[in-house]
Amino acid sequence: MAFKRLELPPPRVLLLVLSAFLGFLALEGFLLWAYRSAPLRLSLLDLLFWGALMLWSVSVRVPLPLSASMSQFFIFALALVALTSPWVPPLLSFLLQWRRKVWYKELFNSSQNALATALAALVWQFFQQNPLYLGSWDLSAGVGIAAASLAFFLANTTLVTTAIHLANDVPWHEAWRKNFSWLALSYLLLSPIALLLARAYETPLLGNWGGWTVLFFLIPLYYSRFYWDEKVRLEQAFDTTLELLMNALEAKDPMTRLHSERVADIARDLARKVKDGNEAYAQAIYRAARLHDIGKIAIPEAVLLKPGSLTPEEFALIQSHTTKGAELLSPARKVAFDQLVYNVILHHHERWDGRGYPKRLAGHEIPEEARIVGLADAYEAMTAGRPYRKAKTPEEALREVQELSGHQFDPRLVEAFTELWAQNPIWRDRHAYLAAKEGSVSRSTFSQPSSASASPSPSEPGPRTSEE
Repeated sequence: MAFKRLELPPPRVLLLVLSAFLGFLALEGFLLWAYRSAPLRLSLLDLLFWGALMLWSVSVRVPLPLSASMSQFFIFALALVALTSPWVPPLLSFLLQWRRKVWYKELFNSSQNALATALAALVWQFFQQNPLYLGSWDLSAGVGIAAASLAFFLANTTLVTTAIHLANDVPWHEAWRKNFSWLALSYLLLSPIALLLARAYETPLLGNWGGWTVLFFLIPLYYSRFYWDEKVRLEQAFDTTLELLMNALEAKDPMTRLHSERVADIARDLARKVKDGNEAYAQAIYRAARLHDIGKIAIPEAVLLKPGSLTPEEFALIQSHTTKGAELLSPARKVAFDQLVYNVILHHHERWDGRGYPKRLAGHEIPEEARIVGLADAYEAMTAGRPYRKAKTPEEALREVQELSGHQFDPRLVEAFTELWAQNPIWRDRHAYLAAKEGSVSRSTFSQPSSASASPSPSEPGPRTSEE
């Protein structure tokens, strides 16, 4: 176990860890030199009290996706920034983060929090030394704590996101968006509480000791943290439900492993693109896309896995997976799944020209979410090998999508998809996508052939197509 803790991370991760540590040392050294004559203003007992609060905040951190976590540590660090000499909060931030885990992870966590605190201290001092007035009102404290909070947030999330990106090969913007984009507003809204805690500690309201007031304010702080935790838990429970449903399908058809996940990733990016970055809509599309083929659970394996041509009756049975999927999830309507999910499941095989199924809708009659997932589903199917069809290359699949613009696909979505494809997202190449999932995917799924194949667009029975 001791040897395991001494293991070195990949060189680029180690470089980031050392850079964060050296950055903290440099800033801490500067603060010690620049503010060497500044009064400490707090006694040893005061520092122990605030140190205990910082330790408590670390102990109740909330786990996030991609091996990250969050806490309200920043509130107490910012309060301390407003209470004492600028070099003290970064030092405490560094010393109070260690939890006896893998050494380089702990060194990074401590260094990045301390570095963020040091930057926040510098920003706070700037506004204290350069007062900001609006008429007779002194805005230095309010603007200073908000700016310090923003500096802390940007430094902290940038470093953590970079670590996730380097360690897990996750695109940087995806790691930041998934873990931290929804937290930005919370940081700014909670920053005044840090200033309030500092002022309450300096001017006691209860029992001649400011600590009682600070402890009183821990109640709403705990419940705000409880909201974060419940939000994460609910999303995890929902995602677990999706995984259970999709695992049931994949157990039946192992050759489609990761199909729904890749379709969901493509659809989410496409939804975000056409909705100008609407993250709530993109996430709703992602969850719906994970379930788009759930109706195939009701299709007999002899038909679902048939390697050759389908009879008209078998093809009709395959097509019924859309209506069967909607029926399967109907008990959860308005409880676990909203109408968007049912639109995707029921209509993702409709075509722009009206030749799709099950209702032969055309153009804008097809719900937008179904059009988005339908395009993502077709591209994934084109580039995925099957026993009955060889895979297309990403370039061949893109040309196929473009040729079917105005026929199978919404032209506006094809244009947006083409722009996304040119940015080389991880889902563009199926082999690269599977390689990124290597920790949870069998190596046997990496050997799909890549060559030209027949068009995936027809809706007639016969050779198996992406329309299924």
